[in-house]
Amino acid sequence: MIDVLAAGLSTLVLAAGDPAQHVYNHPFIKNESGVWLWSGNQGNLVLSGLLIMVVGWFVASRVQTGPESAGNDRYITKGRFAQVFEVICVYLRDEVARPLLGKRTDKLMPFLWTLFFFILANNLLGLVPLLDLMHLVNKDWRSEGLTPIGGTATQNIWITGMLAVISAVFFNFIAIRHLGVGGYFGHMTAGAPFPASILIFVLELASQLVIKPFALAMRLFANMTAGHILLATVVGFSAALVTKPIYIGGPVTAVSVVAGVGIMLLEIFVSFMQAFVFMFLTTVFIALMDHHDHEHGHEHEHGHAPGHEPAH
Repeated sequence: MIDVLAAGLSTLVLAAGDPAQHVYNHPFIKNESGVWLWSGNQGNLVLSGLLIMVVGWFVASRVQTGPESAGNDRYITKGRFAQVFEVICVYLRDEVARPLLGKRTDKLMPFLWTLFFFILANNLLGLVPLLDLMHLVNKDWRSEGLTPIGGTATQNIWITGMLAVISAVFFNFIAIRHLGVGGYFGHMTAGAPFPASILIFVLELASQLVIKPFALAMRLFANMTAGHILLATVVGFSAALVTKPIYIGGPVTAVSVVAGVGIMLLEIFVSFMQAFVFMFLTTVFIALMDHHDHEHGHEHEHGHAPGHEPAH
């Protein structure tokens, strides 16, 4: 009886022999050549997209202005859930993006909001034991290592890489649209003289097309992999020690559960933080292509400010 309880608990609390298996991607449908046609991470991506659309529609219906008959209450967001989302969106727009993007903020925010919430949804879904629930429902899936949904999509380097590519295409497209093709490439020389401008141009071009996207992908991948595997490992002790004597398993299990709760809270914070960092860095990369324009604007303002009039 104890063995059966331990086996069931190990499935529910991520206590497999290799904790990393609860984070990594697993296949579900393969063709004859062994190519994955559907995997757990794909299921997570689809689920996160559906959740964002449903939650977004619900929040929008609560935030939108009501009928005139409601008076001043027509401008008040209905419900605490919608108010939390509104606060997050307003903070990201007014406190994070607007100081960097200025007048272009409102046009670019739909993409930046989407980027933030999509990554956040997948980070949080990685903390839900969907893989284990699928294996609990179907024993054949468990024995064959299959699942239609589960794992941590933002732990998959291919997914974080694709998110980074989308971000790179976006901030380079915005730069070309804002500066023009000539201004875009001219910006990369930093106004340096000819011999040095060639080297600076090559480094800047590599940064725009390779280094910045690589940094975005690796940062998100590494943080989600390390944190989620650590959580699976710590929580796994609580089930692995069920069959041990009570004076051994009891204290260790209690410590594991308490530590697991603490790490879970930390991982929730990290999920928000990594989504924010990805969105913030994308915003910074857009703003960097306006750097010289901002400097010129500041110099112009200082030159006309009181106390800065030219001496006669």
